[in-house]
Amino acid sequence: MKKSALAIGLATALLSSVAMAHQAGDVLIRAGGIFVNANSHSKTTTATEIGLEVNNNAQVGLTGTYMFTDNIGLELLAATPFSHRVTANVPALHDSNVPGSGNLGNVVSLKHLPPSLYAQYYFLDKDAGSRPYVGVGINYTRFFDAESTNPAITNLRVKKHSVGPVANLGIDIKLTDDLSLNAAMWYTHIRTKANFTALGAEHEVKIKLDPVIYFAGLTYRF
Repeated sequence: MKKSALAIGLATALLSSVAMAHQAGDVLIRAGGIFVNANSHSKTTTATEIGLEVNNNAQVGLTGTYMFTDNIGLELLAATPFSHRVTANVPALHDSNVPGSGNLGNVVSLKHLPPSLYAQYYFLDKDAGSRPYVGVGINYTRFFDAESTNPAITNLRVKKHSVGPVANLGIDIKLTDDLSLNAAMWYTHIRTKANFTALGAEHEVKIKLDPVIYFAGLTYRF
């Protein structure tokens, strides 16, 4: 009898634990590592072509989600400021007999914050051990602390604001009643513009970033 009572008690506790999942009214906080694959492209709008490439960066990521229903949530993405190096290449200076000619190396450093707000749809039932989800919304990127790191680049100005769509894909895998393992990714469009003086002339280069952003961390449910 005691063994049966114990078994029933354990089963009840287990079922109660399974039922405590993402549901209406929950607040989900996610924290972990976040990596930006910048995937940048540039186009020079002045006479001399100067190619700019934005390097990748990793930081600490943080998201907060409010569940309006068992399947629909609204999430805000934040992170510590991303810091990027920008390299430059000048095709007109390229000499096939001189390795590395035309490559100016790192010429600019800058930071940005990419807060994003998006609605999410969570698949499966709220008691499921894992909850895959998708999301769509808007990204706002703010560039700041742009500095020249090469004496050949002077009078640097970078457009500070960019707004574009963002898509999100992720999954929570339950570890305990309130803690889950999370993996997620985002895709967005970011646009900016750099004006600067180099090679004795003024230049304007438009930069497009189509970053894929990867996240791995933990979700805590309040």
